[in-house]
Amino acid sequence: MSVNAVQGGSAGGVGSGDEGLQRVMGPKLLLLFIVGDILGTGVYALTGQVAAEVGGVVWLPFLVAFGVALLTAFSYLELVTKYPKAAGAALYTHKAFGIHFVTFIIAFAVMASGITSASTASRAFAANMSAAFDLDLAGWDVTLTALAFMALVAIVNVRGVGESVKANVVLTLVELTGLLIIITIGLWAIMGGQGDVSRIWTFEPAGDKGMFWSVITATTLAFFAMVGFEDSVNMAEETKDPVRIFPKVLLGGLLVTGLIYVLVSISAITLVPAAELGEGDTPLLKVVQAGAPGFPIGIFGVITMFAVANSALINMLMASRLVYGMSREHVLPGIFGRVHRGRRTPHVAILFTTLLAVGLITFVGEVPALGGTTALLLLGVFTVVNVAVLVLRKDKVPHKHFRTPTALPVLGALSCAFLVGPWTGRDPVQYLVAAILLAIGVALWFGTVAFMRSRKGSPDTSMSHLDVDGPVN
Repeated sequence: MSVNAVQGGSAGGVGSGDEGLQRVMGPKLLLLFIVGDILGTGVYALTGQVAAEVGGVVWLPFLVAFGVALLTAFSYLELVTKYPKAAGAALYTHKAFGIHFVTFIIAFAVMASGITSASTASRAFAANMSAAFDLDLAGWDVTLTALAFMALVAIVNVRGVGESVKANVVLTLVELTGLLIIITIGLWAIMGGQGDVSRIWTFEPAGDKGMFWSVITATTLAFFAMVGFEDSVNMAEETKDPVRIFPKVLLGGLLVTGLIYVLVSISAITLVPAAELGEGDTPLLKVVQAGAPGFPIGIFGVITMFAVANSALINMLMASRLVYGMSREHVLPGIFGRVHRGRRTPHVAILFTTLLAVGLITFVGEVPALGGTTALLLLGVFTVVNVAVLVLRKDKVPHKHFRTPTALPVLGALSCAFLVGPWTGRDPVQYLVAAILLAIGVALWFGTVAFMRSRKGSPDTSMSHLDVDGPVN
């Protein structure tokens, strides 16, 4: 299948009147998309959990997570400029290994990670709203608030990528402002002799772990704060000239967010002891209260709400586009690839991903469990993507593309695979949630194969139509 078919033709049961996705994202919008996706729920909700594992050196796990993410980002850059299509990691997996089941599970894992991330953000939104307005929400009140918020995200998503990206611009600026407030408060306090700067070098392990394993455990949490850059490859079909702009924009976005995370971590631990920072789901609100007691806490609470709202919006945008892309490539039934005639948005895919998010918010709930599951799923996917880069070196395309040094995907595969294992001290509930989600994926795969067999007489497992015949411009 050609790129043109993806852009404008029918595919996989989509009506002939369907049109492709709009190319609305230039370098500035893409940068804001990436920065907005990486910043948000992770640093706003999980900084305290990281501090609980390592104490004052809370910045160190964020730095390690940044290094691991950067290695994998180089692999994504080679692949997205080589195959600039919406299917992302699933496309790369198929082209490298050609196994229908593996392709499907990778696609489902990426989609599930986006939904668990958005569900994390929804729960964090409810917790921060409760703190900002002194609502004292608990139990089902938090769940219902998170569900209502997820419904609002779905409405914005259906309105269109243009509206979603514009909302992302506003929310990104708001969440960036919130983090700059934290950094400013921290620096002001340090200059005024307030707080305890010596804490940033103090290591306080959780339990009887040594420094290495405590940092590794904390990194598995902090890695959730660094994910998001991979979402951008699923927006390739809605980006102007992706082959040219992706490398500098993606690397620039990672560097900006990595620096912000380190500065926020230093500010937070300087003003609030690790034990106190690790209590609850609103650690940065405590930093504002400690460093600037005169600052209206309600205003910062609203900023935090907007920040995690942005994470939810971008992740649900990514998840729905991934479902759409895989339907267009016949990995999912064609109904998921339908585009709304008026809004030109994948409305069926949006409905499907929203229903999965509703289930996670309702039955899993806790922010650390959902955030850790997101990181776990993506670390597994990143391991496969790093290997795929090396396998696909033999596949030549007729256009120029970014090429990463060979050592980087090797190190990326090894580091991501290491962080997946139970030896990291990861909470077992994360493996349980991930296993349930992947089991749903396996069941869906069998259902898809049966559906394809009923439509065509045999399942389409060759997927030769995923070949790319040139760059998307």
